[in-house]
Amino acid sequence: MRTAEIITSAANPLLKDVRKALARGGLTASGGCVVETFHLLEEALGSPCRVRTVIAAESVLAAAEDHLGIRAGIRLVTVPDKLLNAIADVAASQGVVALVDPPEHTVHQIFRAPSLVLVVDGLQDPGNLGAILRSAEAFGATGLLLLKGVVSPFNPKALRASAGSVFRVPFVQGMAETLALEALRYNGADLFAAVPNTHGRLNSSPSDADLTRPCAIVLGSEGRGVSSVMRSAARDISIPTAGVESLNAAVAAAILLYEARRQRSRPS
Repeated sequence: MRTAEIITSAANPLLKDVRKALARGGLTASGGCVVETFHLLEEALGSPCRVRTVIAAESVLAAAEDHLGIRAGIRLVTVPDKLLNAIADVAASQGVVALVDPPEHTVHQIFRAPSLVLVVDGLQDPGNLGAILRSAEAFGATGLLLLKGVVSPFNPKALRASAGSVFRVPFVQGMAETLALEALRYNGADLFAAVPNTHGRLNSSPSDADLTRPCAIVLGSEGRGVSSVMRSAARDISIPTAGVESLNAAVAAAILLYEARRQRSRPS
C-alpha cells in the first residue's frame, strides 16, 4: 500500500522549488515540469514521461491515490489545503500538483515523413503556445521548432492550454534561426511564412499552397510577426479575412493546419 509523505511547512525545499518554478513559468531547479489539475496528471501518467512526485492537498489525497493506482516509483506527498492553494498557479486549485520529467525530442523526430512542421518565432503568450500544441496534435503536425525567445512550453498556462498535447507532440526549443533554416533545408521542407492579409497585397492563400509536400509554416509573434530572417527564406501565405487583417497566432495555426490536413486527406 502506498504511504503518503506529510509536509506541513511552506519552507520545505520541495514546495519552495515548485513555487519558484511556477513564478518563473518554467522547470524546477531539478528540471521537473510542474503539472496542475487531475486532467493534466492523467495525461502525464498516460504519456511516456516519468511522473516523479505528486503533491496532493489533504482533502483530495484519496482521489490522488486512485489516480496513481498501483504505479510504482512515484513519490506521494500530502500537504494542508491552505498550503497547496498558496503555491498553486490556478485561481481555483483542484488540490493536486505533480512533477514530471519533461519530454525529450530530436529534430529527426520532428521531420518524420510526411513532415508538417510549425516553426514558432518570437511568440510570448503561453496560452497561444499551448493552444498551438493542441492544434498540432489534432491536425497531424509532425512537430514544432521553437526558436530562441519563444515562451516556455512548460509555462503553467501553456501546459493547461495544451491539455496534455505537450507530452505527446515532438518539439525542440531554443533553436537559433540559422540552425532551424539549416534543418529545414536538409530535410527538404517547403517553408511558408504566415503573414497578415494586408490590404493591397496578393499573398498566396492556404488553399493555393501545396501543403501535401514536406513543409513547414512559420508563425510569428503577437507584435512583430515573422522575423525578417525567417520571412526572407519563406513564401508568404495569408488566410483570407474580412474586416480584420490578422488573426490570433493560435487561431491562424489551427486554420493552416486544418488546411494541410484537408489536402493530405484527399484521395490520391
